[in-house]
Formats: sequence, structure tokens, C-alpha cells
Amino acid sequence: MTEKKPTRKGSTPIVVRVTPDEKAVIESLAKQTGHSMSAYLRLLGQGYVPKSIVDHGQVMELARINGDLGRLGGLLKLWLSNDARTAQFGESTLRAALARIEDTQNKMLEIMKAVVMPRADR
Repeated sequence: MTEKKPTRKGSTPIVVRVTPDEKAVIESLAKQTGHSMSAYLRLLGQGYVPKSIVDHGQVMELARINGDLGRLGGLLKLWLSNDARTAQFGESTLRAALARIEDTQNKMLEIMKAVVMPRADR
């Protein structure tokens, strides 16, 4: 007959007292790594180095923004090459395109911050 291995459910728990804020931080970090709080703390206690799970939706949004920047860059390049198709565009159009590029870069930076530092206290 084989010997039964003890399960976690029947084992002795370790009680760790934390403040509500500390609990919220631990819960957030556990969620970022795809673990329960219990599993996250157990793994940390055994030397685990957590790896965050990147939000797929945010990555897709970054890809969309990158495409927007590419299209705006192409339009700017066309305008700067004095292409006949862009002859009707003046300086105001160029400045508007540059402003849109800058706005898009700022939006991309915000999404990157959310991916890298998803907690509210960034």
C-alpha cells in the first residue's frame, strides 16, 4: 500500500497579520502574476521570483497605436518629400499631424505605464 502524501488543505496554516493596505498590495501583486494570495505568498516564501502577466488587451491597444503612428509618419514623410499628392497641405496641416503624433505618443506612454505598473499608485 502506498503512503498518502499530506495535502495543503489538511496542513497547518501560517498566519501573517497585515494592514488592509498591505493586503490590497499583496492581492494586486498576486493577481498580476496569476496566482491566489495564498499561492503567491507560499511561492515567495520558497524563493519564487514573480513574473507579471501582461494584459493582452493593453498589448493590442499598443499595437493599434503603433499602427496609427506609422500611418502618421508615412503622411509626414510624404509631405516632406514634396510629393504632388500633398501639395494642397499647408503648414497648419503639418502642425496638426505633429500634434496628433505627440498626443498618440502620450497615449501610448500611459498604456505602457499601465502594463508595466498596473497598480493605482504609479
